[in-house]
Amino acid sequence: MSAEASPVLTQDPRWQEQERAWAEVGFAPVIIGGDAGAYGAARAFHEAYGITSLVLSKHQMWMIKHSKIITHLEIENGTVMEHVRTGLNLAPIRRLRDQGIPILLLGAIDSTVQAIIELREAHPEDLGQDVVVPYVDRARFDAATVKDNFTALAENLGVDHPVTRVVDFGADLDAQLPLELSFPVWAKPADVTAWYWTEFEGKHKVHRVQTPEELAELFGKVHAAGYRASFVVQEEVPGDDQNMRVLTCYADQNSVIRFASWGETVVEDHSPAALGNPSVILTTKNSEAVDQAQKLLTELDWVGYANFDLKYDPRDGKTKFFELNPRLGRSSYYITGAGNNPVEYYVRDFIRGELSAEGETTRVEDQAETVYTVLPGWLASRYVSDPERRRRIARILRSGGRRNPFFYAADRSPRRMALLLAAQASLVRKFLRFYPPSRVTGE
Repeated sequence: MSAEASPVLTQDPRWQEQERAWAEVGFAPVIIGGDAGAYGAARAFHEAYGITSLVLSKHQMWMIKHSKIITHLEIENGTVMEHVRTGLNLAPIRRLRDQGIPILLLGAIDSTVQAIIELREAHPEDLGQDVVVPYVDRARFDAATVKDNFTALAENLGVDHPVTRVVDFGADLDAQLPLELSFPVWAKPADVTAWYWTEFEGKHKVHRVQTPEELAELFGKVHAAGYRASFVVQEEVPGDDQNMRVLTCYADQNSVIRFASWGETVVEDHSPAALGNPSVILTTKNSEAVDQAQKLLTELDWVGYANFDLKYDPRDGKTKFFELNPRLGRSSYYITGAGNNPVEYYVRDFIRGELSAEGETTRVEDQAETVYTVLPGWLASRYVSDPERRRRIARILRSGGRRNPFFYAADRSPRRMALLLAAQASLVRKFLRFYPPSRVTGE
């Protein structure tokens, strides 16, 4: 449902039915950002509690259009604190707050989470007691998410991570180059919010760089575009997407991990705008990695979700931590689809106060073996080079273990199905263009 006129919306019988459902469960989810991560969270709330979510963004990406489980409200820019502030005072949300229905406020990407945290610290009176923000404060947010901070933290705690150098764009670049690294390397901004506002030709989410000369050229463009935070440059860990891993942990109010979901990436998106986003994930378990994550979260005094990017290094058999994202990831439906609904931990901890009982340390890691995929099964399996792993994935797909976040039986309509099928065809074309299976298997 899309809200073109807020006063009209609140008179709609469907809205009034939603109000009753939110009042019954004791909260209404409000998600800042209209992308795949927003839809994954909205679907999780619907599966767990039978409720719809309010999604606030400037645009509706195809994932959330024509959805029965989402009401969309337009705001100018969810990465800007003042626009989030305005959004919380839109008539439909104001009406819920006036009725005493708590708002569970979530961000779909790092920069919207940051805007929410900034709003809580700058204008706590705007949130009052009825807007629940399940995130840490700004100091802990920066300690974890500014990439050079995370690298130093991993180094100090003895957590496995790639060989890394940090370049400060606020200082003399020439004095910091060349870097003592083995090429190729991956270069990425330490401050993702500053990067969001940086524009230049050839900009990617992260950059794979083959030579020191190419790195110097990239840094020249970045500096000329006005970026003045740090850049993290890491030696490439050998192996393709099949060596990538994802770990999502929920830490309670005592910074104890109470839930963890491990996934082995099969293939990532290779288009320039979405480079590195997991597109196919095989769910499994890795308690050793969770133990290392616990070291990080204890040191950070972390509460809430932490989503880690990792990669298995065949040279030493270790899995290296790359970074921490302070939220449920874009591909969080890999968790829900494997049998553990992640939003329940937000609700149990921040809405109902059930999770952080003193002395309780039970940790859930077991999950069903499934294949999360935004691609058709026939294409997903073609990105697997290891015969044993390919047979394993084929077996899971045959037994009904495929999990696509967007095809949801409770969210179907002719318009939405037409949109999803068109989007699926577009995704197939994009993958065949930017990363054909022949680059993995030679077929």
